[in-house]
Amino acid sequence: MTAASSATSGPRRPADAALASLGHAAPAPDPADASAHTFPDGGTWRTEIPSVEGPEALATVFKEAGRLDVPIHRISQGSGVWMLTDAEITEMVESCAERNAELCLFTGPRGTWDIGAATRSDSGGGGLRARGHDAVAGCVEDALRAASLGVKCLLVADEGVLWLLSRLRERGELPADTTFKLSALIGPVNPASFAVYERLGADSINIPSDLTLEHLTEIRRVSRAPMDFYVEAPDDLGGYVRLYDAAELIRRGAPIYLKFGLSKSPGIYPYGAQLRDVALNSARERVRRGRLVLDLLSRLGADGGMSPLGSRLPGPLRRFAADADHIDS
Repeated sequence: MTAASSATSGPRRPADAALASLGHAAPAPDPADASAHTFPDGGTWRTEIPSVEGPEALATVFKEAGRLDVPIHRISQGSGVWMLTDAEITEMVESCAERNAELCLFTGPRGTWDIGAATRSDSGGGGLRARGHDAVAGCVEDALRAASLGVKCLLVADEGVLWLLSRLRERGELPADTTFKLSALIGPVNPASFAVYERLGADSINIPSDLTLEHLTEIRRVSRAPMDFYVEAPDDLGGYVRLYDAAELIRRGAPIYLKFGLSKSPGIYPYGAQLRDVALNSARERVRRGRLVLDLLSRLGADGGMSPLGSRLPGPLRRFAADADHIDS
């Protein structure tokens, strides 16, 4: 089966034949629901292990991935560049390069760790967004530092920071092959906002895991930017477990990163040695969750179309034109 056909063929649903024999067949699929898009390599899906917070956790992930035969396209970290030393970042860059996996580090600081009280209120205030010029400057400094150490993917949780980093990339102050990944905690929930993030410079966009399959189709009708989707979401993102939706997520959402998160697990951001046991145990279990998803896709005959390991670029995307560098006084 080719990569393109795996996205455009009919949905593969659990127990189809058994239920049909009992008179409970699933509704006929609508071919228009299928995504018409792929990654540049022709693949429809890639894998991601999130919340890998340092070199030791990364080594744990790769060891477990080898044991369970779980292919990994992307490793992402949540505590931020500023929580890692240069030596730690360099070690992670080299380790990922050896295994053809992309390393994505979060830019910080962010609003949920700031002194502003609104993020502790019921409304959540501005959430992860960067509060004030100094927080924006910290995020940009993180990006420049990470890029200088060989990091090619940066995780962003603020629209303004995303736009500024995109402009720096256009100007050559960040390498042209740097990619920007939008955080799940500010992920868009409709096609219009998804398209705006693409135009602001995002190269892959986390969407909340409570969106319906129909919502994925709606988004795909306006944008080909890669989606990031927690097949299992951590508790602070709802704790949803959607393993049985994996085949449909690919069919409707391609190109898509399947993220193997973990519910019912303590938060580990910002990570430090006091959380070592939790971080390493959860890292192993995230890889195991990935194996469960891959096995399910195989049983349903929906495991075709995975991008080759080492693939990382999103292909041509639509962007806003950059304005003048300075606001007129």
